[in-house]
Amino acid sequence: MNESTGKKARITAVIVLMTCAAAGCTCGHRLSAGRRPLIRPPALRPGDTIAFVAPAGPLDRKRMELARRRLEARGFKVRMPADLFRTRGYLAGDDRTRAAELMAAFRDPNVRAVFPGTGGYGAMRILDLLDYDAIRAHPKILIGFSDITALHLAINRKAGLVTFHTPVPMWGLGSEENLDPFAAKVFWRALLRSQYLDRRGQPRSPGWEYVLPADAPPIKTLVPGVARGRLTGGNLSLIVALIGTEYEIDTDGAILFLEDVGERPYRIDRYLCQLRLAGKFDHLAGVILGQFTKCKPKRDEPSLTLEQVFQDYFGGLGVPVIENFPVGHVRRNATLPYGVMVELDARARRVRVLENPVVP
Repeated sequence: MNESTGKKARITAVIVLMTCAAAGCTCGHRLSAGRRPLIRPPALRPGDTIAFVAPAGPLDRKRMELARRRLEARGFKVRMPADLFRTRGYLAGDDRTRAAELMAAFRDPNVRAVFPGTGGYGAMRILDLLDYDAIRAHPKILIGFSDITALHLAINRKAGLVTFHTPVPMWGLGSEENLDPFAAKVFWRALLRSQYLDRRGQPRSPGWEYVLPADAPPIKTLVPGVARGRLTGGNLSLIVALIGTEYEIDTDGAILFLEDVGERPYRIDRYLCQLRLAGKFDHLAGVILGQFTKCKPKRDEPSLTLEQVFQDYFGGLGVPVIENFPVGHVRRNATLPYGVMVELDARARRVRVLENPVVP
């Protein structure tokens, strides 16, 4: 880099930081290039309209109808596009149709939340078809997990909007057994306006702590310590798939959470190695390892354990790390808000959201 180029880069960085401060960004760390100042969507209240969309895999009609009825029983209106159950192989229709459906939900002034029905595969294919300026101009709640990680990371970076890693209608509200009680409590704690106000209608203290039920598998300390940082992460394979694109994860100063399903230990190892080689562990504040479901090696296959893999990559980073947090492809799937500040106390095995992810 020559002197002129370096000076220009420093000036640009100062301008970005000034913009961040002027916008009231509370990220607590420098604003990385390409990431916009944070904005929050309005919270949900009874009477609001929720739009179901299918940005990835095909949807199951029975499950989606059950999710709709349960949301309507809570006082919400649910909008379901006429062609919501279209299919194209493993996709819920062609890319432009899925992208247009998602953008229509964001642009609709009557919609307050966007609920993708499921993940599966396909969200990555529409990232370059989305209008991130329009999403930023019409902030609203977006939920989902698994393949929806691609939307969370892209929207958080390109639109600066807080979104929510949560159960989806097909695997939660539309399940026969409904949401797990813990998952439901945290889901509605994060999204409902009433949860941010006391009985007198006055604002409560911001944020919340994740309090697991007594029968929950215990969280484990991998590396003790306390750290604060903005929250990012999601499905490990999707995070890795976005490396090298303009939508790739920004981990500087972040608390990184990870989960996955159906990946054997050597593949988890390979994903983590790619993140390390890409510099994504260089400036972390802390790590939350969630559920790695069905990730055991084949019988009689020589293998490291997941515990060994995690120790290899995170044991020497010098930041607090916990394992077995309830997030991922499990029924007890905690809601985590992207982009807001959280505190991780690994020795106490405690995670606390420090600021409100919505506008009450």
